[in-house]
Order: sequence, then C-alpha cells, then structure tokens
Amino acid sequence: MTSSPTQSAAPAAAGASFSKLPLSPATLATLEQLGYQTMTPIQAASLPIALAGQDLIAQAKTGSGKTAAFALALLSRLDARRFDVQALVLCPTRELAEQVTQEIRRLARAEENIKILTLCGGSPMRPQADSLAHGAHIAVGTPGRIMDHLERGTLHLDALNTLVLDEADRMLDMGFFDDIAYVASHCPKERQTLLFSATYPDGIARLSQQFLRKPREIKLEEQHDDSKIRQRFYEVDDSERLNAVGLLLNHFRPVSTLAFCNTKARCRDLVELLRAQGFEALALHGELEQRERDQVLVQFANRSCSVLVATDVAARGLDIAQLEAVINVDVTPDPEVYVHRIGRTGRADQDGWALSLASMNEMGRVGNIEQAVSAEMEWQPLSALAPASNERLLPPMVTLQILGGRKEKMRPGDILGALTGDAGYAKDQIGKINVMEMSTYVAVQRAIGREAVRKLNDGKVKGKRVKVRMLTE
Repeated sequence: MTSSPTQSAAPAAAGASFSKLPLSPATLATLEQLGYQTMTPIQAASLPIALAGQDLIAQAKTGSGKTAAFALALLSRLDARRFDVQALVLCPTRELAEQVTQEIRRLARAEENIKILTLCGGSPMRPQADSLAHGAHIAVGTPGRIMDHLERGTLHLDALNTLVLDEADRMLDMGFFDDIAYVASHCPKERQTLLFSATYPDGIARLSQQFLRKPREIKLEEQHDDSKIRQRFYEVDDSERLNAVGLLLNHFRPVSTLAFCNTKARCRDLVELLRAQGFEALALHGELEQRERDQVLVQFANRSCSVLVATDVAARGLDIAQLEAVINVDVTPDPEVYVHRIGRTGRADQDGWALSLASMNEMGRVGNIEQAVSAEMEWQPLSALAPASNERLLPPMVTLQILGGRKEKMRPGDILGALTGDAGYAKDQIGKINVMEMSTYVAVQRAIGREAVRKLNDGKVKGKRVKVRMLTE
C-alpha cells in the first residue's frame, strides 16, 4: 500500500473492527446486523481518510468492499433533514449503479428517511425528474444520464458535499472523461471527492489533477486469494476452440460460468453453438437493448442460465456472487484484463475455476500473462476432458416474468407472499426476486417452474390478477 504523505489520517489495520472508526452507534448497530464483522483491507485503508473529509484515490478491485468504504463516508456527512442531493456517485454501467444503490440503502437503515435515487439511461426521464422534484439525499447514476438531468435543470448539486467516481478506469475506457468533467464542473468546489479504480491508466492522473484537492493515494495489491482460483490452460486449434467450451462445461459442470470472448461476433457464434449442444446460454454484448440486457443479467444472477457469454466491455461493472468458473474463450492481449476476468470467480469462501483456451498464435499473450502474475500456467490437453455425466447441464432455477413492477408499487415481499401463501411453495423453492420499473422477475426451482406460472396466473398478487410467463431467452 502506498499513500502520499501530505495528510494526517492514518489507515486502520485490515481485520480491525468498525467500532475503531468515528461512526454513530446506530451505524455500528446496522453494520453488526448486516454481518459486517471486520474491515476489509480497502475499508481499513480508506475509511479513516474518507471520514476525515480528505480527497482520496483508491485502487481496489470489484468485490473488495469498496462500496461500503465510500457509502459509510458519504452517509456520515449527510443531513437527513435537508431534502437536497448531498452526495453523487458516478458509475460506468446501470448494473453497477443499481448494485451500489442497494448497498447504500442497506447501510443507510440507521437513518429513517434517507432517499436514494438511481439515475441511469434505459429508463424514462420523467419518473426520475418527478422523484428529484420531491427531494432526494443521494443520487447514483451513469455520467450520460446525470448530464441530461443537469442540462434540463432537473438535478441541482448546490448542496453536494461528496462526489464519488466508482470504477473510474472503466468510465475512462468507455469515453466518459468529458462527461465526468462536465458533472464535476457543476459540483461545489468545496466538496470531498473519492475516486475508486481497479487500475491506474493515465486518465486517472488527469482526473486527479483537475478535480481532486491534495488527494491521499491508496494502492492495494490484488485482493483475490490465488489459492481459491484454480487456473488451467488448454491448447486448441482455432477450428476446435468453440467446441472446446462445451467439453469444459461437461467435464467441470459448473452451475454458473462467465465465458469471455474478445469480439461480439465470437460471442454470437459461441451462444449459437452452446444452445445447439443443449446448454442454457445467453449473450451479453453492446448491441442489446437495455430491457434485453436487464433480462439477461437477471437470469444469470439468479442461476437460471448456466453460461453468460460476454465481451469485456459488456461485462464492465458486473459483479455476480457465486460464480463457479470463468472461461477465457480467447486470450486477452492485456494481462491486467486477464487478472480482472478471473478475479470474478473464487470470491469469499468459495473456490473457482479459471479455464483458458489458447492457440499457437496466442502463446505470446500467455507469456505476458505469466510474467505479469509471476507464475507459470498449468497446461492440460483437451483429450483429458471427459463428460462427468451423461445428463444435460441444466441450471437449477428458471425465471418467471410478472408484468408490473415499481410503477405498480410491486415489492419482493408481495411475490414471496403469493408463492408461499396461496400457491403453497416453501421459501427455499424461491430464489432471487428483482423488481424493475415495469416488470418483476422471480427465480423458482426448475421443477416447479411451469406449475408456478399457472398458479400465479390463476391467483392474485396484492389482491390483483397478474400476467406471468416463463423466460426462456
């Protein structure tokens, strides 16, 4: 860890209790209820600095606990009685913005009426503008949509005291520098700016010089426990590459797999082949409409899709719990991207597989990766792969789509109540419930999928009839 010597706040020790920090008793009680026992390395390093009101540049990977690090800091400065936007979090993607909003909501339980809005593209402007008109404390959103609201005068930042740039390197990769500059220029100069980034491209220094005041810098080494990620390479001819993915899936039989391709065309070809082979596979690439993208991510996160095939750009800001395997269908030319890809598996107490396919003309790239991670890769022949079962690899859940969402004031508890009440299912047969603007998605065990559709269509949710269908795409 490195930090500039210009400020005085000292980092805490990783693994230390949150009670060592100047947090309110109510916040500490909330942390205990949520199961936050001790601080992760990024929380221990950044929270004392952020809570002291200093600007910060922190290098931290997705899944390292950074959201709580900046959320606790911005919540500590909030005046709940003042219904003005006092904190703004910029994120590269809608998915990350929604995850961040949920996490801040959980941590804000200690305060009665903290209002947090997600402002992203892909959703209508008017409901967002109406919500802003009623007053909010925290806004979380993507740069483009935040700019839209600033230009229309529906978002005012006069009361802002904290600006957070989350996954700043990804926002720069996506060409958001000028948008970030525009948003920052509308923020009060006397504010705290917290910048979190997984890597340190040149643009970070430019952002820092332009928008941060004497920032402390924190750089943590890669947080993933290598022993939890088992890496293995297989040499392939280009002609057998896509077919090899099916061999890997049948051999290792992971419940959830994220397969990375270097191009959109490769994504499409692979999904087509995997479906023909009987796998439940979905593609995530830049040409999807927001509604399609939402449905794909919901199905993968709730374990009703076995394989998500994605490009690096499409998977940015995507953080899925319980990912058993990552497959590198193509070797990336950037070793840092390789580390970022495989770091999505082997999270928390779980093990994960990082399986890579490489042709002869990609061996130079593999050599660069070995150099970057200071390790020699384990190689196995494709002939070592044998099906572990003759049965199709099917995901354990299916997704039901219910017409009606936040607009109709639908809540997860309403759906759970309908399924465990009149429909008669046990709680453990129901998985994740995602309430969107116009639709609600619920995962149920595969065995009860069709029957659950029928029972919901025949019954009522919140006293009203609903339309339900099973998602197959």
